[in-house]
Amino acid sequence: MVDGFDITEINRLTFDLTAAAASAAPKAGVAIRKTASDIEGTAKTLAPVDTGNLRNSIGISYGGDQILVLQAEIGPTADYGAFVEFGTSRMAPQAYMGPALDRHSHELDTALASLGGHIL
Repeated sequence: MVDGFDITEINRLTFDLTAAAASAAPKAGVAIRKTASDIEGTAKTLAPVDTGNLRNSIGISYGGDQILVLQAEIGPTADYGAFVEFGTSRMAPQAYMGPALDRHSHELDTALASLGGHIL
């Protein structure tokens, strides 16, 4: 008891939330890796091909440590990738990254939302 208050339930809640975070983070990492891989594959399929350089340059860069990945950046390393995606004053856009993200972002949303019901 602290100043007449029983903090047993607060301590239990703190423990449960800590355990929930430890359980949810690896599952979120799996969902992020899966979704990033799906987006990469779709973007490669949708990318316009002249020489194949743009398509072959699309990849994933993960943030975080080797075990717990909670960030992924997907895109081309070809310096002209944004010009193809968004167009220029002389070229119409040929979007490939945006549509790939649109096609798969709901999968990540669903996977992360489902963690909320299974972590406690």
